Amino acid sequence: MLKMILIRHGKTYGNTLGRYIGNRTDESLCEEGIGLLRERTYPPAEYVYASPMRRCLETARELYPGVPCESNPLLTECDFGAFENKNYKEMSGDARYQAWIDSGGTLPFPQGESQEAFRKRCEKGFEQCVEDAWAKGRRQAAMVVHGGTIMSILCRFAVPAGEYFGWQIKNGEYYELTLERGLWDKKRQIRSVERGQF
Repeated sequence: MLKMILIRHGKTYGNTLGRYIGNRTDESLCEEGIGLLRERTYPPAEYVYASPMRRCLETARELYPGVPCESNPLLTECDFGAFENKNYKEMSGDARYQAWIDSGGTLPFPQGESQEAFRKRCEKGFEQCVEDAWAKGRRQAAMVVHGGTIMSILCRFAVPAGEYFGWQIKNGEYYELTLERGLWDKKRQIRSVERGQF
């Protein structure tokens, strides 16, 4: 049995402004974000997998000081292309943004990544981390990643299945996953998913 704690990184300044902060903007945590992380208690982990973005590595160090951590570039947030580091107010009147909204978020980001390519990348990164954890005999690990990364992973592997945007969580929130080796090997499924409680 493997417990995997899937954590969305703490809040950044761009997050406080509702900006699309993807893999082109390498922000640090803001003071508010650090403060919120310090107020909460998270499940223990013997190893941490993380996106290589600064906001994820800083969150990992804050939550799991002294715990070994490795980064996986497949786990970075989506490339938001022309929407990067902008919020909806700044893009009101942009026909490309309106078309993306009208598509329910399914159109590729202009000059960025398609949802399909992003999701496949995140799925592969998650599989690599799970396989590494099994191979090393780990029983309790954490993954500190991005909101979109979490949605991609759970949309693909969670049972019962849920819609992509239905898996959204706020900065610093988490899901606790239980993986059972036989079910994972046969069906590539997570046995159970529980929303984290503080």
